[in-house]
Amino acid sequence: MDDRDLRQMVIDELDFDPSIDSSNIGVAVTGGVVTLTGHVGSYAEKMATEKAVKRVKGVQAVAQEIEIRYPEDKKLGDDQIAKRALDILAWNVQLPAGTLQVTVSGGWVKLSGEVDWYYQKLLAEASVRKLSGVTGISNMIRIVGGAQSADVKQRIEYALKRSAELEARSIHVDVANGKVTLNGTVRAWNERQLAERAAWAIPGVHEVEDNLRVS
Repeated sequence: MDDRDLRQMVIDELDFDPSIDSSNIGVAVTGGVVTLTGHVGSYAEKMATEKAVKRVKGVQAVAQEIEIRYPEDKKLGDDQIAKRALDILAWNVQLPAGTLQVTVSGGWVKLSGEVDWYYQKLLAEASVRKLSGVTGISNMIRIVGGAQSADVKQRIEYALKRSAELEARSIHVDVANGKVTLNGTVRAWNERQLAERAAWAIPGVHEVEDNLRVS
């Protein structure tokens, strides 16, 4: 597939996604690398745009240069964003109480603290992502729960084999002290994300280094 065809496929995917207003998004493709420019109305929409592009077969990487432009009546101060973020985290019963901290600067939210599971780290970020005024998120939450087990490698490999969307034979898994390293190749960007998610789902995993290449 040449870059021109890939660019059209990316544009079609953005137009197809109802959560994205693609009218102000520019798409350029060079050697399979997609560059996104322009502006959207929220941080959640910016993330949805990047996710949509990564679903397209043939995308090797994404350069995200989209700006967020909030209407004047939706702009909030950093203190307001921080309070709303803390409130929404406290209301979520799936997150541990009192272990997460929030700092905000220029609309950019930094999440820190500790959780037991990777899904809780993702859940905290997803909870804050849709708040008005947020321009970006740095998720610095650490995973501390789960005992390291001797069969982590085996369980990850089995999880990869179970997935109908992955060619597990081309993925190599190494585990040391709770850190998982993934090497090999996948057919599309979304497969890389699926493999990484499978690794994170195993108890005892504290870090994942994803070296998978899109072929």
